[in-house]
Amino acid sequence: MSRESDTSPRRRRRRRRRQQRRDELTPDQRAARLKERVYVTFAALAVVLALRGHVEGLTAGKAATTLVITVGGTLLAVLVAELVSHVVVHGALPTRAEGRHMVGVVASAGGVVVLPLVFLWRAGRGAWTVEGALTASTTALLVSLGVVGYVAVRRVAVPAWQKWLLLLAEVALGAAVVGLEVLAHG
Repeated sequence: MSRESDTSPRRRRRRRRRQQRRDELTPDQRAARLKERVYVTFAALAVVLALRGHVEGLTAGKAATTLVITVGGTLLAVLVAELVSHVVVHGALPTRAEGRHMVGVVASAGGVVVLPLVFLWRAGRGAWTVEGALTASTTALLVSLGVVGYVAVRRVAVPAWQKWLLLLAEVALGAAVVGLEVLAHG
């Protein structure tokens, strides 16, 4: 791809529209996206670690199916929880814009499984072992937690040391999840 096509007017317009949509989100909406992304990342991490504990005879296809079903179920549960809580709090169904936001929260949270699925796809093609793909998935999900933590704290008006402490706490909790899963599954 040439450099010119990378900065074409069409691409620049798309980037501006995406940035405008991000800028239009309220702090509560941004918080909801981050919160659900963290929640789904921890759920995916738990599944990947459990699969790693039972890798004997596990195919890449079965691992990917388990991950998709579990994360898909989690995302549907998040959507239902958002819908029910909205109805309880507001006494009405969400507006079209609120519904779009709810679906957007769920869709953006689903992005956390893209890399693990790519790794499992590579294992299915014979480029990696299933165990290697699950190990790489664990690393990718932990890094994802760090990135989400960074995104969460970068705009917060607190001293830098508190931002680092929040980020460290999130990554430490991710590492604790890994430790607990390793203890549970040997």
